[in-house]
Amino acid sequence: MEPVVPPEVTAELTQILSNLVLGDNDIRSNAEAVVDERLSHRPDVYLLALTQFATRSDTVEMMRSFSFVLLRRLLFRPTPNPSAKSARLTLYDRLSSQTLTSIERTLLHSLLHEQIDSVRRKAVDTICDMANNSMERGRPWHALQAQAFAMCKSGEPSARESAFRVFAGCPNLVMDLQTDAVLRVLQDGLQDRQSIDVRHAALRASVSYLTSCDQHQVAQSLSLMYPMLDTLPSLSHAHLPRFLNTLTPLTSTHPQLFAPHLPALLSFLPALILPSADPGPTPTVARPFPGTQSFTFPPAPNGGADADELDEEAEEVRKAALEFMISLSEAKPALVRRVDGWVAAIVRGCLGGMGELRDDELGAWLEADPAEDPTDDTYPHVYEQSLDRLACAVGGKSVLPAAFQHIPGMLASHDWRLRHAGLMAIASVAEGTSKVMQNELGKVVDLIAPTFMDPHPRVRYAACQCVGQLCTDLDEVIQAQFHQQIFEVLIPTLEAPEPRVHAHAAAALINFCEGVERDTLLPYLDPIVERLLKLLNPAQDGSRQTKRYVQEQAVTTLAMVADASETTFAKHYTSIMPLLLNVLRNANSPEYRKLRVKAMECAGLIAIAVGRDVFRADAGAFVELLIRIQNSPVDPNDTMLPHYLIATWAKVCQAMGPEFEPYLPVVMPPLLRAANAKADVSVYEDEDVPESKEGWDIIEMDGQQVGIRTAAIDEKCQAFETLVIYCSTLGARFAPYLQQSLAVVLQSLRFVLHDGVREACAMVLPMLISCGKASGTIDADTVTNVVQHVASVISQETDSTFLASLFKCATDSLRVWGDVTSETRLALEGAAKQQLQALADRRKARGGRSAAEIEEDREDLALLEEMEDFALEEMAKMLALFDGNHPLRIAISSVRDLGLGLGAWDSDGDVAEE
Repeated sequence: MEPVVPPEVTAELTQILSNLVLGDNDIRSNAEAVVDERLSHRPDVYLLALTQFATRSDTVEMMRSFSFVLLRRLLFRPTPNPSAKSARLTLYDRLSSQTLTSIERTLLHSLLHEQIDSVRRKAVDTICDMANNSMERGRPWHALQAQAFAMCKSGEPSARESAFRVFAGCPNLVMDLQTDAVLRVLQDGLQDRQSIDVRHAALRASVSYLTSCDQHQVAQSLSLMYPMLDTLPSLSHAHLPRFLNTLTPLTSTHPQLFAPHLPALLSFLPALILPSADPGPTPTVARPFPGTQSFTFPPAPNGGADADELDEEAEEVRKAALEFMISLSEAKPALVRRVDGWVAAIVRGCLGGMGELRDDELGAWLEADPAEDPTDDTYPHVYEQSLDRLACAVGGKSVLPAAFQHIPGMLASHDWRLRHAGLMAIASVAEGTSKVMQNELGKVVDLIAPTFMDPHPRVRYAACQCVGQLCTDLDEVIQAQFHQQIFEVLIPTLEAPEPRVHAHAAAALINFCEGVERDTLLPYLDPIVERLLKLLNPAQDGSRQTKRYVQEQAVTTLAMVADASETTFAKHYTSIMPLLLNVLRNANSPEYRKLRVKAMECAGLIAIAVGRDVFRADAGAFVELLIRIQNSPVDPNDTMLPHYLIATWAKVCQAMGPEFEPYLPVVMPPLLRAANAKADVSVYEDEDVPESKEGWDIIEMDGQQVGIRTAAIDEKCQAFETLVIYCSTLGARFAPYLQQSLAVVLQSLRFVLHDGVREACAMVLPMLISCGKASGTIDADTVTNVVQHVASVISQETDSTFLASLFKCATDSLRVWGDVTSETRLALEGAAKQQLQALADRRKARGGRSAAEIEEDREDLALLEEMEDFALEEMAKMLALFDGNHPLRIAISSVRDLGLGLGAWDSDGDVAEE
């Protein structure tokens, strides 16, 4: 194309772009400043120059790609140095119609003529972004629509691929066209005989189209699923994963589309997720599931390709196929349960993958710190996680029979890898199948117990993991019924010769103690403590140096044992507390960070367990050590310390009771700072959203991708939970901090980024009112303002789960104060009326859905209505304070009757029968 900007501008831009890609930070920063300055004064010229630069054939390939990326970012970013009026405008909004037309025309030229694949794809991304934003602003790009359709019929595969990429990135281009015409174009692309890339781009476009369709359009487009799924069978292993990965999001958004195709999918997907035959030392290793066929579908090419490369391709196929099946199972569990063989196939695939451990890593595994285990990179985590997800989705009635068809044989295998996999499989399914597993728990324990004597340390480690997981997922049941069998194998394992094994046995004891009755634990207390102290102290003869992670685990387990055994632990107090205080005095170097905080936690739990009379002698020394640690210079790398300090101070308060009051000036300022902390939030552009970022959660809020630093809001939540402890323990003695606490609590009732923060705030408000009443530091006007604020939050709340907590908060606050003003009553009644209307509207809308739709979403709807019923119940309790026969209670009954009557929600994945 002929240049449309002056050559001197192009020359300057070329230099700017060259500086932007340099590694020198100063040069790059100066170039960024120049870009901002030029765009603030002449955006039309420089954005047009950038577009022209990206499309010039004489420009280096890398610079063309970079230019497209930069153009995409600049067009829709806020205006540099905006005035108050233009604060919300982007550079695109400042461009003249003539400039926009020129940019569009230049981009279309590039779309049609760019020869380099990587550059053309960057051009497509920029074009799609511009098209989507243009349409949002009421400027449809008709020329793009026409050119994309024309390119679909081009003789050049690259042109056809680009056209379908445009449809995938901007489905609105076709949403207003005749459905039949769109389907014909997409089907032609899906059946393209020349190019796999064209077929894949058409598949992406099809998924994007179906995802964007309304219900009526989806119903008219059902036929598209046949050519979409028909793209799979002919693919080699090299290409199959990306096709499956493209289809997988559709299983979550529109799982019902796959319903007619499940038998066909079941005819080949299981073959993809089963392990290929392993030429191991025995037939059992090669075929861990006797009676099944080991085969691959579709056949893998073998044209001289490297064996490792083929293995890697096959593994990618397995993971992609497994993710597809799991995602569909999670989206529509009732649908896949009805397909005979679906769940069993996934279970077989997961069990096979879990048995694929390397046999040459034992030495490295034994020597490794669990937190830095190099063998973790080759561990088959994906298969364990998939089995767990499947069990949680479809429930125990479907998963357990399929799993235990294989697990007993695996546990009896001569191959330690299959024995290990069998134990880890039990642990993986426990959460999702706990309700059903309870009925056969004795048989499960009988299967597990002998494996604690297994000759292979990794199998014994897996046995500890299995028992620990069962103690968590079948909380209290397994401890009450099978404590003797478990203690008989777990306590001796604390003396296993391998640190990895005896440390994991100690970890399993934590899970056990979390659900055990005190009287159940007491007969075993002495041998447990005796062995844990041996793990904590290096051997006197120096024959074995205790590893630090073992000491950390021993301290943690001692804390839980003390917590579970309560006052009975007092006889061991003098043996343990001096050791813990010694750790706090001396463990100051960075490698002892974790041991120090674990010692803090342990000492706090022991103090609670033995009571203030026993603890009093060491309380002063312990508190002084905590103050010293709190006042020491902040180590930015010690991310654990703030959390453990807050938690330990709370434990000391619980242990000391009223005697803790003098330390409030020490603990409250940092606690209030943590409670007042603002959320650390990042808003991402679509292309900038990281797949994962350690310490951050990515959520969608108001149509934007938002990253939230979890550590900060978790600490904020912990601060409010600690406020609950201080206020409930100290009562009127907490009065000096009442007003500051009230202010931050009321503000955080609307903190939507963390449910725990809001729940703790709702819980502590009545306690603060009680503190103020007992100390005479709160008046009726303040209480009225507090409750009216709660009423305001209630009226705007949309989360039924939290709604119940808010009504309870209001009820408890009024009961504590003992008086209800007319203003307060009117505010709460008004909020209740608003919520009754909102709940009635939601339930009526659900009632208007078809029976098929309700059945598909039965479990989710049952859980949702159960939460709403809790809210209605708490609302009724609040209204009963005003009038035992309050007229709104009739309305509550009417709203409850609008429910679908699906029965109680069952956490095992099934809805209980009425």
